[in-house]
Amino acid sequence: MAITPRGLRLLVAGFIVMVAGYILMTGGGSDDPAVFNEAMFDFRRLVAAPIVILCGIVIEVAAIMDKGNKKDKTGEE
Repeated sequence: MAITPRGLRLLVAGFIVMVAGYILMTGGGSDDPAVFNEAMFDFRRLVAAPIVILCGIVIEVAAIMDKGNKKDKTGEE
């Protein structure tokens, strides 16, 4: 197969981490459009959520680039 079970688990984990980052980014809006809400500029939305999303992307790249422990016909790794 092109992807190993370990790689598949890493892909799913990276996807879950990225979804968690997008969930962290939600909210902060105001119910009344005439009132400005400062909550949209807090640490969680501007710093923590993008870092979590980038970590998820790094996990995805690691999952794609992972070779696994496949042995060729000569028995070498």
